[in-house]
Amino acid sequence: MLLSHLDLLATAPGGVAKLRELILTLAVQGKLVPQDPADEPASVLLQKIRAEKDRLIAEGKIKRDKPLAEIGEEEKPFELPQGWEWVRFGGVVNASEAGWSPTCIGSPRRPGHWGVLKVSAVSWGRFDPTANKELPSELAPKPEYEVKDGDFLLSRANTAELVARSVVVGIAEPQLMLSDKIIRLAVSSQVNRAFFNMVNNASYSREHYAANASGTSSSMKNVSREVVLALPVPFPPLAEQSRIVTRVEALMRLCDALEAKGQLEAAQHAQLVSTLLGTLTASTTPEELAANWQRVAQHFDLLLDRPEAIDVLEQTLLQLAVRGLLVPQDPTDEPASALLQKIRAEKDRLIATGQIKRDKPMPPITEEEKPFELPAGWEWVRFDELIHPQKPLAYGVLVPGPDVSTGVPFVRIADLSTVNPPERPAKTITLEVDAQFSRTRLEGGEILMGVVGSIGKLGVAPKTWAGANIARAICRIVPADAGLHEFVLFLLETKFMQESFAGDTRTLAQPTLNIGLIRAALTPMPPAAEQSRIVTLVTALRRLCADLRQRLAERQSVQARLAEALVETACFSSEPF
Repeated sequence: MLLSHLDLLATAPGGVAKLRELILTLAVQGKLVPQDPADEPASVLLQKIRAEKDRLIAEGKIKRDKPLAEIGEEEKPFELPQGWEWVRFGGVVNASEAGWSPTCIGSPRRPGHWGVLKVSAVSWGRFDPTANKELPSELAPKPEYEVKDGDFLLSRANTAELVARSVVVGIAEPQLMLSDKIIRLAVSSQVNRAFFNMVNNASYSREHYAANASGTSSSMKNVSREVVLALPVPFPPLAEQSRIVTRVEALMRLCDALEAKGQLEAAQHAQLVSTLLGTLTASTTPEELAANWQRVAQHFDLLLDRPEAIDVLEQTLLQLAVRGLLVPQDPTDEPASALLQKIRAEKDRLIATGQIKRDKPMPPITEEEKPFELPAGWEWVRFDELIHPQKPLAYGVLVPGPDVSTGVPFVRIADLSTVNPPERPAKTITLEVDAQFSRTRLEGGEILMGVVGSIGKLGVAPKTWAGANIARAICRIVPADAGLHEFVLFLLETKFMQESFAGDTRTLAQPTLNIGLIRAALTPMPPAAEQSRIVTLVTALRRLCADLRQRLAERQSVQARLAEALVETACFSSEPF
């Protein structure tokens, strides 16, 4: 049943991960391969293990282990097949030891030097010897902690989802020691270590460790050796252990292939989307765009089946809009030059009346700078020509200082949103600090853009932010005309403008965009009436994109639930996989 639905499992969100977990679950429950009545039962093998342990104790090679508690019925998470037994992990482990915790420097170690493993070296199915720190030369190595071929290693401290993960080392690198965050388990020579590695990484074992781990934070957890050794382990006959390991390894290779196939398909899909939608933005006339659009529309069902494809479609629509190809031009529209003249005339009036200072002239736009042809009635301008003369581009408070209960609300990049900003910023600044930056005090309605770190992140200040101030990492943008507001906001979201800003950033501690570069940014300017038509259509098309994302998310949710149902059905089935 599962094999016939591999495509569903492989394409569902997290489907291959669920399939891997299912394989381990079926393996430890005895449902992955059929039982053979001729196998020597596990009870006989347990007697051999006990005899081996007693011999090693008598020879002084290991210490006498503490008696392990009997496994109560309430500890057994599932029924075992005939010939299997429940045993504590400590029952098949002759000895256990943690490594060393010196003060280490450097990573990774240099050739010929000793290193100490970091806990990240151990995870299910993967041993990473490069995850280490170099042992300082003033410290003598401890060869007794050196990692050996075939070691069974378990991480006793890690993030909540990785704690107590284990791995069987293949061929170990020389001069590599265990840290105190890793336990080495001397598993009995009478058992298949690969099988017990699978058991330790199965979901029911994860639950055991999660319930018994300790830690002061929800992200970092620790397990003691006692918790590890107390794990109830399903114990099959030795021959069946080998058959299970062989079957699991084959199925995990299948999972690897499914993952690789999915990644390949994702890359091919992205290339197809980029190629087909790229023909739209490469269009030079409305007629050419119409022809290309018809060609692309035939494949929409194939193209728009992934969230990232819808993102590309939305950005493509914005690119078409900024080039004047999304809505038709109307020859009766007042040209963009008329609006620019009005803005310039108002600025000259304010200069003449002494309300603002004369601004430095921006450099003229050369033909070489223009990246594409604009429709009739449009103009290329510098971005600063669209800005309110009494509210120039500005960024805010450099050193905000501590929060104060009666302070002024302080807007940081994390507060920015174009759709759902918080009613009030969480941080505040003192009245004294705010007074030094009165030029960036908000009234509500301003466009805000990140200029440090999150370059180009946008937000619109709601009316509830009136009186607030902004951080140095934010640039305030107020268009010169109220009718420009929505168009300028849309323009700033386009790939054309975002890439322009990204290309002009300079890196100090983090990427920083200078306001002078924003002022000089090349900007396509349509007639005022066409701006309104563009904004109206773009808004409607973006709502459709949002609807597509929602429908796709619902479909993927159904797909994930079906995959989950298949996994659960297989877990409760009595038939081998």
